[in-house]
Amino acid sequence: MRAVIMHAPGDVRVEDVERPTIVEPTDAVIRVTAACICGSDLWPYRGAEPLSRPTRMGHEYIGVVDQVGAGVRDLQVGDFVVGSFVASDNTCEICRAGYQSRCVHQVMMGSVGTQADYARIPLADGTLVKVTGDPTAAQTRSLLAASDVLGTGWFAAVAAEAGPGKTVAVVGDGAVGLLGILAARRLGAERVIAMSRHANRQALARRFGATDVIEERGDPGVERIKELTNGYGAHSTIEAVGTQEAMLQAVHATRPGGHVGFVGVSHGVELDGLELFFSSVHLHGGPAPVRRFLPELVELIMTDQIDPGAVFDLELPIEDAAEGYRAMDERRATKVLLTL
Repeated sequence: MRAVIMHAPGDVRVEDVERPTIVEPTDAVIRVTAACICGSDLWPYRGAEPLSRPTRMGHEYIGVVDQVGAGVRDLQVGDFVVGSFVASDNTCEICRAGYQSRCVHQVMMGSVGTQADYARIPLADGTLVKVTGDPTAAQTRSLLAASDVLGTGWFAAVAAEAGPGKTVAVVGDGAVGLLGILAARRLGAERVIAMSRHANRQALARRFGATDVIEERGDPGVERIKELTNGYGAHSTIEAVGTQEAMLQAVHATRPGGHVGFVGVSHGVELDGLELFFSSVHLHGGPAPVRRFLPELVELIMTDQIDPGAVFDLELPIEDAAEGYRAMDERRATKVLLTL
């Protein structure tokens, strides 16, 4: 079968690999019908994360169940499913508390590689959500977004306590930041300030519900947010980048007593303890427990209440995955969908 493999920074290839099989009785194997490239895939692509060997890529996926292990109870061959980028049993104490991404038996799907024709899904009953009905093309794209970027943006908004009467600032205009805007508005935020310098992303931010767009970054960006909030700062801020500048911008843009939801994978982020102490803001984030939100998100998508699939602005066959990585790296695309 075909699979996307990164050999070195900037070196992405599609190669023939062995088709996966059931290893544990709780596994399922799915035929992947669509996958995509994540912003976090760009960290090793750009050399910001080391690669010790050629590595299978991808952790976002939808597909059809092809095989099930003897221990799988809730899924059948032929089911159309969407799953989280973290496999979880969905039964341990951490999962029951709503943090399936930190399940005691977690498996990061990036270690499996879902940019491929088939993928083995560990802990299938706890990881996969069956989709009922016959999704339209638009719904299918949105279900793929739910596998990571929508669920991650949703968690960011929840962690930032976005809600009625709140002003939410969003640092980062990639797919997660844009879908954080959608989530914040869906959760009832009165005002959402998108921080973006790119016209196409600004337009999508407004489509998803942003009420304001500012182009400044760093201290000037913080000042603009304060100007828009009577000097107080945002009640809630989503940090969807993972850099030092983005985290400091998020903390500084948040009013005392406010909340920062951080979901950007941190690279080189350090916070001064005294500065954090006197900022009086709440910090909550980390790997998004997408599985917590998947049933609700699937329902919203299948009833056409949200259209997160609009975040995909480039669609390519898997054979052209290298071009997809280049397009995202060069900011010619926000989010690339790979067809199989």
